[in-house]
Amino acid sequence: MKRTRFEFPNGQGDSLAGLLEMPDDGAPLAMALFAHCFTCGKDSAAASRIARRLVDQGIAVLRFDFTGLGSSDGDFANTNFSSNIQDLLAAADYLGKHYSAPRLLIGHSLGGAAVLAAAQQIASIEAVATIAAPSTATHVRHLFADDRAEIERMGHARVDLAGRPFTVKAQFLTDLEQWNSAEHIGALRKALIIFHSPVDELVDVSEAAAIYQAAMHPKSFISLDNADHMLSRNEDAEYVANVLVAWVARYL
Repeated sequence: MKRTRFEFPNGQGDSLAGLLEMPDDGAPLAMALFAHCFTCGKDSAAASRIARRLVDQGIAVLRFDFTGLGSSDGDFANTNFSSNIQDLLAAADYLGKHYSAPRLLIGHSLGGAAVLAAAQQIASIEAVATIAAPSTATHVRHLFADDRAEIERMGHARVDLAGRPFTVKAQFLTDLEQWNSAEHIGALRKALIIFHSPVDELVDVSEAAAIYQAAMHPKSFISLDNADHMLSRNEDAEYVANVLVAWVARYL
């Protein structure tokens, strides 16, 4: 495959780090945009494995680090769910201007909630895939339960997320409250596929049911059997990619 690393600006002028992977045997069948999980990065095992498999099947994939994460500029403390959506819009805009507009959105975990919220604002998108995603962004509130009082009292707190310390400000929690409904999913008007494990240890499979119930057809649900939330086993990531390629061929 051909791999191109570049930076592109978000709405606040920060430079975001992107990695575009394309088939080396001609023009791709379609362009996909991948949104990584909360506090992860574009190089997470799930993102990189799924992207590589999609490229093998002829679909180009751009994955990037959200503001303040990985190799992207900016301060994580100043970000929120709404800024993640804006980062997605900036990535789609850059692809459309410099390569080819994305037709497929893929989101893992909170990245899945972000692509569901961003899809309507990207005219080129025809299909959306979520992996282990919550139905609303407010699902992540439980991660701050022990620190919420300090965040509200002091305006910020140092919080441990996935074994790493992050500064979380009160504005992050306030922004989440704006995304406490799944109503926007019903207005998606894009083909949707939902991947979720019934034994997901971080996002219960009932969240997938909520997404499915809120969405209009065409929609599909794929059970990931005994996969963990991060799709840490290579065979689980490859299964997602293989099913996604077969499914998306009907819509692109």
